[in-house]
Amino acid sequence: MDTNTLDMTLNDQTLKWQTVLLLTLWLLAFSPVLPPMVDSWLSHSDNSHALLVPLISLYFLWEKRHEALKTPVQGSWWGLFVLSGSLVIYLISTVGGIAFFARLMFISTLIGLVWGFLGARMARLLVFPLGILFFMVPVPDSLLSLVSFPLQLLATKISAGLIQFCSIPVYREGNMLYFMQTQLEVAEACSGIRSIMSLGMLSVIFAYISAGDWWRKAILVLAAIPVALLANILRVSGTGVLAHFFGDRVARGFLHEFSGLAVFLFGLGLLFVVFSLLRKIGNS
Repeated sequence: MDTNTLDMTLNDQTLKWQTVLLLTLWLLAFSPVLPPMVDSWLSHSDNSHALLVPLISLYFLWEKRHEALKTPVQGSWWGLFVLSGSLVIYLISTVGGIAFFARLMFISTLIGLVWGFLGARMARLLVFPLGILFFMVPVPDSLLSLVSFPLQLLATKISAGLIQFCSIPVYREGNMLYFMQTQLEVAEACSGIRSIMSLGMLSVIFAYISAGDWWRKAILVLAAIPVALLANILRVSGTGVLAHFFGDRVARGFLHEFSGLAVFLFGLGLLFVVFSLLRKIGNS
C-alpha cells in the first residue's frame, strides 16, 4: 500500500528540509505535552530514568545515520493511517485531559510520520531508536499504585523471613517490620517498581544489541523483573538488619539513598550476568 510518490534518499536537500519542517511541526503540535512530562521526570523519582531515554534514542539514531541516508524513501499510506489515527487520539485525549494517552501519541505520531513520509524501509530501520522513546512516558500513578502495593507486601514478607533467618527477632504486620528497638515501614518507594522500570529499559537495550534468537532476547527482557525484585528484597532485608543494630536512622537520608543506588548497580550487574550467559549459550 505504498504511495510510490517518492523515489529518493535523505541525501536529497529538498527532502532533508521537508523532513526538518515536518519534525518542527510535530514538536509544535505536541508542545503542550512536553513541559508537564519533563517536570514529571524531574519531580518523581520513579520516572528519573526517562531523562536518559532521548539521549539513548539519539545515540542509536546516530548509529543508523549511514544506512538511513542510503535507504530509498517511499511514502506509505499505512504510515499515514497510523499518523492520522494517533493525531485523532491525541486530540481526544487532550480535550478529555488524559495525559497518559496524549503522551503515548507523542511517540506514535513520530513513528507514523517516519513511516508515512519516509516509508516502511525507513520505519523498520529506525524502529528501535523510535520505539525506545515509549520508556520516557511516565506510567500513571493509579496504575503504579495497583502494582506497587502487592510488591510492597511481597518484599516485606520475604524480607521478614530473611531477617529471622539471621536470628534477628522481627514481627511483620502489613508492610511494617517491628524490631526490639525500632520499626521500619516498607514504603511505596521501596516496592521495587522503580527498579523494574529502569532495569526493564536496560534489558530491552541489552536484548537489542545482543546477537541470537528471539527467545534469548525475550528471556533477557523478562529477567529484569525477578532481578529487580531480588535486588529490592535484599535492600529491604539489609536495611532491616542494619536498623536492628544501629537504629532506624539507616533507613533515612544519605544511607537510604546510597543503598538504592547500590542495589540498582547490583541489579544491573545481575542483568549483565544473564546477558553474558545468554551470549555464551548463543555462541556454543
